[in-house]
Amino acid sequence: MSTNFKSIKAERTTETRNIHDLETHGTGNIFETIVALSKRSNQVALSLRKELSEKLEEFVIPTDSLEEVFENREQIEISKFYERLPKPHSIAIKELQDESLHIANSDEEQDDAEAEA
Repeated sequence: MSTNFKSIKAERTTETRNIHDLETHGTGNIFETIVALSKRSNQVALSLRKELSEKLEEFVIPTDSLEEVFENREQIEISKFYERLPKPHSIAIKELQDESLHIANSDEEQDDAEAEA
């Protein structure tokens, strides 16, 4: 799923969630829904971490000594931008609420495969 994480309007602070809403938007089973949200949250976190690392790689200066530390304003601004983004779990929940996250149920997939055969 290729979602632009920077454009998602997810909460940036902690918010109490209605478990029933999560359950009904998800699989119908709160535990399965939480597992799916956790997996999606990990995917988002890895994607954001990779993107940030790639951007910060541009600023790496190969030196043999750690005595000199350079403060790069652009590097600091990039880091601050990523810190202000919503947390991965908030993004995953927002995707679920916006119905842009599809949770595949292994039982349904098996039934579909048997029906096609």
